[in-house]
This record gives sequence, C-alpha cells and structure tokens, in this order.
Amino acid sequence: MKRVHLHGFLSLSLAGALALAVGCGGGGGSSNSGGGGGGTGSGSPTSNVQAITVNTGPTAGPPYNDPYVDGAFTSVTVCVPGSATNCQTISGILVDTGSTGLRILSSALTLSLPQETGSNGSPVVECFPFVDGVTWGPVQTADMTIAGEQAKSLPIQVIGSSSFSTVPKSCTSYGPAEDDLASLGANGILGIGNFAQDCGTACTQSGASNPGLYYICPSSGCEITAESISNQVQNPVTLFATDNNGVIIELPAVSGVETSVTGSLIFGIGTQSNNALGSATVYTVDPSTGNFTTIFDGVTYGDASFLDSGSNGFYFLDSNTTGIPVCRDATFWYCPSSTQNLSATNKGTNGATGSVNFSVGNADTLTANLNDAAVNGLAGPNSGMFDWGLPFFFGRNVYTAIEGQNTPGGQGPYWAY
Repeated sequence: MKRVHLHGFLSLSLAGALALAVGCGGGGGSSNSGGGGGGTGSGSPTSNVQAITVNTGPTAGPPYNDPYVDGAFTSVTVCVPGSATNCQTISGILVDTGSTGLRILSSALTLSLPQETGSNGSPVVECFPFVDGVTWGPVQTADMTIAGEQAKSLPIQVIGSSSFSTVPKSCTSYGPAEDDLASLGANGILGIGNFAQDCGTACTQSGASNPGLYYICPSSGCEITAESISNQVQNPVTLFATDNNGVIIELPAVSGVETSVTGSLIFGIGTQSNNALGSATVYTVDPSTGNFTTIFDGVTYGDASFLDSGSNGFYFLDSNTTGIPVCRDATFWYCPSSTQNLSATNKGTNGATGSVNFSVGNADTLTANLNDAAVNGLAGPNSGMFDWGLPFFFGRNVYTAIEGQNTPGGQGPYWAY
C-alpha cells in the first residue's frame, strides 16, 4: 500500500493550536486592478497557465520505490536574483493550496542563492510546522518563474541545508523534521494558499507572543527571532506583476483510479479571458485561520474545514463516530467493505452554502496497483477538522483568492468552485 501523505501540507493556520502563526495573515498583499476579467493591460496577455500532473512523484523509482498517491506536481524555475542565466528548473514540486510559500529541498537545488540575515548579520532559518512534521532550513532569495509569471526577489525556504543540520528542540516540538526526499515525498512545495506570507504579524512580535517559526543562527546556536512581513517566506503569486490575486486549479474528473491525470494551474482570477470567475460560488474564509465550515454526519466543523490540494485524501471525523472501519494494515486510511457514498455541506463566512457529494472507498483496493497515482475515494480519520484533499479537486475548477486582493468575487481570502 502507498503511504499516507496527510502532511499534505496543511498550513499553520490549519494546525489547531498553532492558528496564531498566520493569525492576522499580515494583510500584505497589494491590491489587484483586474477586477472585471479583462486583460492585463496593454500588449499581449501574460501566459498564466502552468501544467500540473497527478503522478507517482519523484520517490516512485529507486532507491525509494515509494510512489506518491494523489499528489499534483509541477516544475518551477529559480534564478539567482537579477540573473537571466544562472537558473535551474526543478520538477517534482507539490502544488499546495494549504500552505504559503516556495520551499525547495537543498538536495534538489544546485544554485547558490543569497542568504537572508537578521539585524545582527546572522543567517535567518525557518521552522515551518505542518500537521505531521516540520521543514527546517534557511531563508534565501530567488527570482522564480512559472508559466509566463515571475516573482522577483522572492524569499523562499531551502529545506535540509547541511549548513544548518542541527534542528532546535523548540522546532522539533512541533513534529519530526521532513528534510529529505524520502520524508517529504517531493522536491519542494509550491504553497499558493489564501495568505500573502507564511506567518504574518504574529512572527513580527517579540517574546512569548511569537510562535517561533523564524530563527537567527549565529555560530553559537539558533534562537527564535522576530521577522518582518517583507522578509517572511511569501506567496509567490502576490509578487507577480499581473494575475496576482489568486489561482485556479483545474483537474479532470477521476472515476476510481487512473495511472495519472494532467490539468492546469491558472494564475489570476478575473484578470484574463481564461480565468473568469463565472458561475462559481464564493465561500469566504476566516481571515485569521483560512478556514470555513463543513457540516457532516450531524457534526458541524465550525472554522475547521479547508480545501487542500496538498493532502492526498479526505480526512474527517474518526472511525468510532462515522462507523467507517479503518484498514488493518494502515490505520490512517478507511477500508469499508463497500464504497460509501456520502454528502456534506460547506458554508462560507459570507453565508454561502453548497452540498458536496463524495465517496469513500477501500484504500487497500484503491492503492493495490502502485502505478496508479490518481485515486478518487481515498479517505482517513482525522478528528476535529474536515480536510478536503486533492480528490475534491477532481472534476472541479477550484479558485483560491488571496487575502487583501481584489477579484470579481470580492476581496480575498476565499475559495470558490
């Protein structure tokens, strides 16, 4: 059976007690002038479409032989800031609407990028918590290109750098480090969620109110530091010249299992003719947490539900509540004797509601063929929240609007589908 990827990269705002970390999100996004779905200004429109593929990922072959299931991967090009030639294109990057910022494994990066430093001249290193672990590594600066879009002087996290191999206990208290390809399952993460920065105003504070994501690391050892909004790891979309108010993920429908499927990551909402909001329903989210409400099986998950392309299944309730048995060999998956056809209701903070029909299949059966990467019906227990993972995106156009950005559906943050 393929392993679970619940780390599927839930942002800090989704990690319960850690909600303060993206707390006020920072409100740092610049406003977008493309409110009505016209062009991006004079001249030809920017190419705003990037191919994404749900495949078995970079760990499928030797030496790992650990194929990924329900992960949408793409590639990005990073350059030394200001250089048009000192560049590298990196594939196997997981597309994640549940986090913010570009994170690249040091082992996948051949460039030497400028290191961010604190006020005392020491390097800045980040500890970023996900649900089942953390990424630890220095904050460096790159110019990033994807499709025809560019984010210049983008602060990114370089995961697992050998120059910072000792992870502080205050970081691992959030979970184990996922600092190599075997543990991360991807060469990097493209976090394109609802927030402009990965921490926001909480990390600009000093003392006990600081959640402890950013560190300065002199030779004597690393210590938690305050980090300004502009120096935090940024949502690269907000730095685009145009098409900078959100993204759309378009993936085909999947019935059962398929070897792979290909779709599109489209930048901007209502900024070009190919990214109009159309008839999609807007579900605004809590600007402090990035969550909305899901009502399922008589339980209301108030401000504890989210759409996360980085999670590889539906995660909800627990087996004692739902009556769906977990798998004997892997208790992180459900294994009902027959497919369960279920329904839930999503509700935005704006009062918009809509029902969602979904199915839960037997994970042992669904993942029996290790060559199948696109699987509809994977689900597992996760008490206290409702995580709509990648299977939700199959057959839908899902819009993620960024905080503080103007769109035809109003100002972000919101999801729409």
